[in-house]
Amino acid sequence: MNGLTLTLHALHHGEKHLAEQLTTVADRHRAEHEVHHVATDLAQWSREHVQRLAEAGLAHSLADSPSAAAGVLSAQRERVDEVVMARPEPGLLLLRDLRELHLSAVENSLHWELLAQIAQATKDEGLLAVVCDCHPRTLRQMRWSNTMIKNLAPQILTSL
Repeated sequence: MNGLTLTLHALHHGEKHLAEQLTTVADRHRAEHEVHHVATDLAQWSREHVQRLAEAGLAHSLADSPSAAAGVLSAQRERVDEVVMARPEPGLLLLRDLRELHLSAVENSLHWELLAQIAQATKDEGLLAVVCDCHPRTLRQMRWSNTMIKNLAPQILTSL
């Protein structure tokens, strides 16, 4: 596997994971209308990114093969979710969910940056176009999760 293949696979997996996380957060926090509606919209962006990355992968003759590590990470996340859900403090759960969303978006942003560097180095205009279309949305996902944490943390953490 070369750097392009590794980066495309990592980002494809990361965007799938972020879409799932955003959908879960939107469902889990329906009472928080801004969280519910914005997370639903942002999940659609990540699903579109997954599609664009799959198309870019086909253009580069890459097969969409999930990694073995993805299954292990998914199982670990489920166990963490079970532990957190056992403590029904909705504010803390919301902060935890927003933190996880933010970290996932940051990781995806770094992969988008790596993909941009590869596209520029290889003068791949098609791949660069995908990055230019998708990376700003990932940056927006990061800013939204960070802003929500800043706005909600003081109220939630001081009311415990």
